[in-house]
Amino acid sequence: MKKSLYILAFAVIVLGIGAYVIGGPEKTDKELQQKVESYATVELSSPLYEQLSDNDRQILDLFRKAAVVADNIFWKQTFGDKEAFLKGLRSPEEKAYAEINYGPWDRLDSNRPFVKGWGPKPVGACYYPADITAEEFDAFQDSLKNSLYTVLRRDADGQLKTVWYHEEYREEVEEICSYLEQAAELTAHEGFRNYLLKRVEALRTDDYLESDLAWMDMKGADMDLVLGPIEVYDDGLNQAKASYESFILLKDQERSADLQKYISFLPKLQTMLPCAPEYKTFVPGTSSDLNVYDVIYYAGDCNAASKTIAINLPNDERVHALKGTRRLQLYNTMMEKFDNIVKPIGELLIVPEQQQYLKADAFFWNVTFHEVAHGLGVKETINGKGSVDEAMRTERSTWEEAKADVLGLFMVCNLIDMGEVTNITKEEAITTFIGGFVRSIRFGFASAHGRGNMMCYNWFRKHGAFERTPEGQYRIDYVKAREAIDSWADKILTTQATGDFEGAVAFGEENARLTPELEEDIARVNGAGIPRDIRFTYGW
Repeated sequence: MKKSLYILAFAVIVLGIGAYVIGGPEKTDKELQQKVESYATVELSSPLYEQLSDNDRQILDLFRKAAVVADNIFWKQTFGDKEAFLKGLRSPEEKAYAEINYGPWDRLDSNRPFVKGWGPKPVGACYYPADITAEEFDAFQDSLKNSLYTVLRRDADGQLKTVWYHEEYREEVEEICSYLEQAAELTAHEGFRNYLLKRVEALRTDDYLESDLAWMDMKGADMDLVLGPIEVYDDGLNQAKASYESFILLKDQERSADLQKYISFLPKLQTMLPCAPEYKTFVPGTSSDLNVYDVIYYAGDCNAASKTIAINLPNDERVHALKGTRRLQLYNTMMEKFDNIVKPIGELLIVPEQQQYLKADAFFWNVTFHEVAHGLGVKETINGKGSVDEAMRTERSTWEEAKADVLGLFMVCNLIDMGEVTNITKEEAITTFIGGFVRSIRFGFASAHGRGNMMCYNWFRKHGAFERTPEGQYRIDYVKAREAIDSWADKILTTQATGDFEGAVAFGEENARLTPELEEDIARVNGAGIPRDIRFTYGW
């Protein structure tokens, strides 16, 4: 039985598919304005845009129109009727914060409602009927019920049925496809044109394999578009339904060229993993690419509350086997987060003599190898429980993000030892990583990233990687930190390889939680006015 499925035990009035509950908290306009201001406003732009031709800018305008439509689909998926909801809000502050969160629930505060009258967010968002039960889902005999690209609805008799995304969102999908077809006519890049046309076909059929393969084969283009149903974090029931999102990207050719060599190190780094040999028999591909982009537009899931700063796609393991993956580092957004959030938190929480090790370059490498680390470890359990994703069920995203965090740091430290990363030190990598704990924990327990960082924080502290001084600052022991990196990586890799779902749940219940001291640290960060995340205006 899926433990995360439950009956939504409250009376509902349907607004789209969203659930409206009588009663609930209400924030004052002043409180809401403070919440809005907890997102630093930055203009999302890139010097690379100025180098583009008029034709390229026309293509980007079409991408932006398509992304706006994808954004509207995500509103339907995560909430329901956007226009009716926003029209009914009582103040500009309420509307602004609702637009950041795509609904009345604060995504960085465990999805607590901030609009009067709204209760808990349905864990299945709008991918499932709000009143679905675990027993009903398990009894539903339909091979498509766990598809990434179907929603569950009720027929005229109240029975469950599956509906493909391209049918549920037919009008929006056709509008997106029209924009992408126009863009394909304008581009002179053959690989890019092929990808766009394959993407159109995929959106219309919900079969993304050929589109993903075409995206992997697309090389050398100065721009890129990620658009479609991709990540599953918004589905709190099964993490099985993909959410629409879009990134519009410009490639930094110079920084990308500097990164290419690191993919060749993956097989060696896999053999160096600090775990039992049988847990690292998977051989990571080296046909993957690792590139740097400036992102100039976000839409949908990736824009909801905390903003994505790196991409590792496609998610389809068939593509991994044939082509590998593409890792896209979103440089301009990454630097904005370091300057506005990571560095100020580190300067507040790290002891003064170690603050010199907080470096933007270290943040870049840690994030970059976080994405690379998704390709390490195991994909299949060693004891017949199927794939790691299948065995880990609702814990899969939390443990996968925790794995990527610690193995990313593991790789950075080892590449520094090997003389392959030369512009930062291990002290800078570790200090910047530990200084970033609170940033991710502030994402809240509704976030896989936040829960993963909470477990890592507690592991590192229990194993002496840092101590909290009487003044409430962290003093890092770099020797013990390296030991904690290895032991935490071993714990995660073992849990995944054995598909220990029950053990993962029990470990999370004990370790993915706040201590009084950490609550105090978060309160100090909040009191210092350090943003929780960023939001965008656009300069093009």
